[in-house]
Amino acid sequence: MALVPYVENSLPILSKFHNASANFRFCNHDINIAQDWKKLGVAAVVWDAAVVLSMYLELGSVELKGKSVLELGAGTGLVGIVAALLGANVTITDREPALDSLSTNVKTNLPADMLGSASVSELTWGEDLQRYPAGGFHLILGADIVYLENTFAALLETLKYLCSDTTIVLLSCKIRYERDSAFLDMLKQSFAVEEVYYDPEKDIHIFKASKLPQNTEL
Repeated sequence: MALVPYVENSLPILSKFHNASANFRFCNHDINIAQDWKKLGVAAVVWDAAVVLSMYLELGSVELKGKSVLELGAGTGLVGIVAALLGANVTITDREPALDSLSTNVKTNLPADMLGSASVSELTWGEDLQRYPAGGFHLILGADIVYLENTFAALLETLKYLCSDTTIVLLSCKIRYERDSAFLDMLKQSFAVEEVYYDPEKDIHIFKASKLPQNTEL
């Protein structure tokens, strides 16, 4: 969602973000993700939350084959690419500045006969949502998209619009600050939320959410 070019940082933990690419193997495919930290900051590097969510999907924890899936704040597109490789029809979204590099990663890493199963599209949370079908997706994915407090209301509005009563949301995130937990509290006002996976090595949580039934009593 947020495109924040960061200042060069010499900390070893950040050095991997300055590599021109990140390599993975999912679904019997070698995946090479182009990164460009200096140009797009957080939107153009692979975060641990995306890797863990991709692993979770590959484990078969949710049915993907033939399902309609949307990824929010896709960044480099790793999660959406893995979902497509697992048989989903995926709409991979982010803000406009990230779309060129995102599209390149998708085209580079999906076999030619699978390119039709993934599309890249602009989506700024809370804006022009009518461009997408209300409640039109089986699964919504988001990796490390909960970190900017001023986006929380728009993110929640977007989730409520995109989800039907049967849509599943999977959010993969590191709980870095108290405000991150505050978003989960906001989400619980409209969604049933449960933690379904935790990676202790990377300190990544995966939360599953589904819309709460609306109270129709007068």
